[in-house]
Amino acid sequence: MPPAEPSKQPDDGSAVAAIRVLEPAGEPLSAAALTEQLGLWERPSEPPPRPRVLLNMVETADGRATLGGRSGPVSGAADRELFHALRASVDGVLIGAGTVRAEHYGRMLRDPALRELRERRGLDPEPLACIVSGRLALAEDIPLLREPEAHVVVLTASEASLPELGARIDYVRTPGGQLDLAAALAELATRFSLASVMCEGGPHLARQMLADGLLDEVFLTVSPLLAGGEPSGGEALRILAGAELETPAELELLGAMRSGSYVFLRYAVMA
Repeated sequence: MPPAEPSKQPDDGSAVAAIRVLEPAGEPLSAAALTEQLGLWERPSEPPPRPRVLLNMVETADGRATLGGRSGPVSGAADRELFHALRASVDGVLIGAGTVRAEHYGRMLRDPALRELRERRGLDPEPLACIVSGRLALAEDIPLLREPEAHVVVLTASEASLPELGARIDYVRTPGGQLDLAAALAELATRFSLASVMCEGGPHLARQMLADGLLDEVFLTVSPLLAGGEPSGGEALRILAGAELETPAELELLGAMRSGSYVFLRYAVMA
């Protein structure tokens, strides 16, 4: 994006913030063409100490991340296309156990064309499915765990293991009785050669990742819906759930797009 315009000085000497009109501008792009421009699959020259972590979330215009406990009703066709195109561009997908259960996660990429695209880019046919479950609270009927083509890594502080369910399941365990996300991500980089990871939430995991300084970018879809509900009311979650951050994270806008009345925002998380 072009740099922001400098603030202008009015007659009284105070600074006036410049506001840039983003629409209309540019030509329409498909989700595939957009992610091709981003080049998220490109490998760094040196192995990183931890993967680059990108958060991908959708919310209503009043901040709801789910309706009826699921994100699907908040999403739209273009958002779903972008969701899968982003998945096809990264080494791994990071998901909290609660989201895996609520959204009934299955195979990471069902479209053979996306799997072939990944192989042309030098990636494995599917991103590694990385489930965060500190207590290993995963039901055996989750479709992803029963998918024979899936490779799942569970990030946990538990010493227990899941039964053989169909998917290939490995474990990243951190000692001390509580999951150390930073250490677990570092092991994903060294043991599984992950350079990029798309975090798909849920809101509790997203908040913890942000609080621990482990998020690098945010892809946020704003849906043209107003839903109401109190964030503390169980299912009425925002994209970040839990205690207020001690210091709000500062974001830098990298891009802004739209499809119909859906708005797609890309931010860098400032150190």
